[in-house]
Amino acid sequence: MTESSTFTFARQTVNRLGFGAMRITGEGIWGPPKDPDECRAVLRRAVELGVNLIDTADSYGPYVSEELIREALHPYGDVKIATKAGFLRIGPNAWRECGRPDYLRQECEMSLRRLGQESLDLFQLHRIDPAVAPEDQFGLLRALLDEGKVQAIGLSEVNVAQIAAAREIVTVSTVQNLYNVTNRQSEEALAYCEREGVGFIPWYPVAAGSLARSGGPLDELAHKNGISVGQLSLAWLLRRSKVMLPIPGTSKVAHVEENCAAATITLDDETFASLDALHA
Repeated sequence: MTESSTFTFARQTVNRLGFGAMRITGEGIWGPPKDPDECRAVLRRAVELGVNLIDTADSYGPYVSEELIREALHPYGDVKIATKAGFLRIGPNAWRECGRPDYLRQECEMSLRRLGQESLDLFQLHRIDPAVAPEDQFGLLRALLDEGKVQAIGLSEVNVAQIAAAREIVTVSTVQNLYNVTNRQSEEALAYCEREGVGFIPWYPVAAGSLARSGGPLDELAHKNGISVGQLSLAWLLRRSKVMLPIPGTSKVAHVEENCAAATITLDDETFASLDALHA
């Protein structure tokens, strides 16, 4: 394995192409999936194909994703589980920020129980709650790290100023923001993470929208390279930055096999430049 294919945070080394476990839940990320056996098979197949970073959250289900991960993969061996807290679920596709320190601590404890761990590998603040002082939220994360409840801390959907403010209080190992070849709104945050050696986890890593439509420019480039649009999107991310940790998700074994194959694809300079030009 080459150095560029892995990333190390908080003394934990992972392969850069991970798996996002949001989709192994019901419609609206609510309740159990239609086929729990297939979802457990997806998790096991991902690990067989070299994935050792699984990203989840207490709010996926809620709780369903974490429970399925434990059923499928515990004991985890070299696989690192990244989970999150900071959202209340009030129904399908309904999310409400909650960053009260007592709530975040409770959810950390419950994630430890659901995942069957003594210490969480990576605990991420799912959103900064605007109704709670940021320093109180970051301070709780620092306390959990100091107590050994978690091994590493991450933030989600944050800008550079917020990352810097958090780092005044606690070591931040990863940032998870929306980012893909057709949506680069977090370019400044990515550049900051590259400078500071912070892992960058792009959620929604596969391109969507008009550029990715059938017969569109991404589809044409993918066809030219003999790969799918999804594989093209993931291969672009992996080449884009050495701190990039894409986490494509699915509830189907065939799809996870397709996604994982992207780790073996190296885009040529012309294709990479063409994708950059699309954004420009």
